[in-house]
Amino acid sequence: MLRWLRLTKRSDELAAPVAASLLAFDNISDAVLVADMRLRGHPIVHVNPAFEAITGYAASEVIGKNCRYLQGSDRLQPEIREMRSALAEGRACSVTLRNYRRDGTMFRNALRLTPYRDYSGAVTHFVGVIRDVTHASGIDRLTGLLDRYGLLDRLGSILESSSSAILVVKLDILRFHDVNNGFGYNVGDALLRSVAARLATLPAVATSRVGTNSFALAFELDSAGKAAVLVDDVLGLLQPRFLLPGASLGAQFAVGYSIGFTGTDPLQLVRQAGAALQRSKAMPGHPPQPYAAADERDAHNRIRLASDLQTAVSNQELLFHYQPQIDLASGDVVGAEALLRWNHGAFGLQSPTRFIPVAEETGTILEIGAWGLRTLAAYAAQVNRVRGTPIRFAFNVSVIEFTRRDMVALVEQVLGETGCRAEWLTLELTESLMVPEPEEIRRAFGKLRSLGVEISIDDFGTGFSNLRYLENFPISEIKIDRSFVHDLAHSAAKRVIVESIVKLGAALGIRVVAEGIETGAERDIMRALGCSVGQGYLFARPMDATAFQGFLDREPTMQEGWGARRFLTMIDGDGT
Repeated sequence: MLRWLRLTKRSDELAAPVAASLLAFDNISDAVLVADMRLRGHPIVHVNPAFEAITGYAASEVIGKNCRYLQGSDRLQPEIREMRSALAEGRACSVTLRNYRRDGTMFRNALRLTPYRDYSGAVTHFVGVIRDVTHASGIDRLTGLLDRYGLLDRLGSILESSSSAILVVKLDILRFHDVNNGFGYNVGDALLRSVAARLATLPAVATSRVGTNSFALAFELDSAGKAAVLVDDVLGLLQPRFLLPGASLGAQFAVGYSIGFTGTDPLQLVRQAGAALQRSKAMPGHPPQPYAAADERDAHNRIRLASDLQTAVSNQELLFHYQPQIDLASGDVVGAEALLRWNHGAFGLQSPTRFIPVAEETGTILEIGAWGLRTLAAYAAQVNRVRGTPIRFAFNVSVIEFTRRDMVALVEQVLGETGCRAEWLTLELTESLMVPEPEEIRRAFGKLRSLGVEISIDDFGTGFSNLRYLENFPISEIKIDRSFVHDLAHSAAKRVIVESIVKLGAALGIRVVAEGIETGAERDIMRALGCSVGQGYLFARPMDATAFQGFLDREPTMQEGWGARRFLTMIDGDGT
């Protein structure tokens, strides 16, 4: 207190009442700081105990500093402009902005600035009252950004008065559940906070977290034509890897955006950005998408799909199509991939890319997965019961099934119920599963392999591509993604990549299957490189159970014409 009185350089008549006020400030729960506007840099000359408690800084660490240090590098917040104007004009102001504690964590600061004047009317000091509203209504507790309701409130006030176009950008962290499942929820939370910290540096009028792995931002635009450029800037900011405790991750994002003007309903604007986001998520490469009128119709259909999916199993609407897998040396059928389909009453036959993401989001994937495993095991037993040489049946399994139930127990139960032999089943998992999870999945894989069930990595080369997992996990098969096989005859780079994968599989004792073989040239190259099994339109398209049985019955005839293009016309299907 005495130090503050010395620094004020004011008359005793003024210092005494202000000192009495500061004595009162020292006993309130809100943080208080006092800055001297007469000294160079407007240094802090007093803080109360609540300031130390909220920010983590001791008084001795902040006296003499400008209060802007609380903002760290987060200097592009629009609220800072309002603060600067108030300080320059010597008037009071209230803002809510992002500040940072001594340990680097962010908190939402509801700041009230009040000027103090001397007897001549000149502003000598500003008193700032800080209130931590991080956990207040409208604020996301994990990131300190606005939550969904805070975003709508902020948008509502902006759209009432702004003369500018308002751009709303909504983005999702893709495959975020893989981060949680593979690295742990602490790393997932750290990723969310890191994404929030980067987004907070943008000159947005609102920055929010609106879902588990979803964020939304609002910008004022002087020209609607600049929206796409600004969206690219957002993605560019998120492109560098995120350095997190125990992990370094490169995240992918899908983005949708919409533009509104004065009088636009804020909820409608956010919904439109969300509908465009869904289109981005459904497209290869997930490019950012502007809102289009058809997006809302698609969003409505997705809602209906999610609802109808709850009864798809009980209504017997799910089925498998089977695509043969061929031994490239002999031409024999050695396996088949079971491709899930949903025969929806209104929308017709739906591919898994249409409904599996919905099933994973709603949790119905567990029921669908159990149905699929039982159905496939029973069918494998039926087919192989009359075959001299049995064939393997592969089925794609969601990572969620490994994290939310005992897969080993389920497989053992299904094998016992159906009479299917373990070696007739292959469980396929996309490469995105192969992140450092660790022991839980590794143990489950080991137990399944000890039963005789095979484990395959699907779409190899398109995911994390961490080769260490091929050594550490008991993998029996890898499937080369069709993108590497397509046009293989005319791409030296693809040939080198494929040859490396085949040699890697041979060195580790792992079977290699080439997906998407469509031409005789692609088949011949894969066979020459040492790939053992092929799958694709050259041999057969996916077909229902009846047609697949007919395919197997014609197998000797087909081997006589091994490699003939007539395989393409035998069965019609969609090939996925």
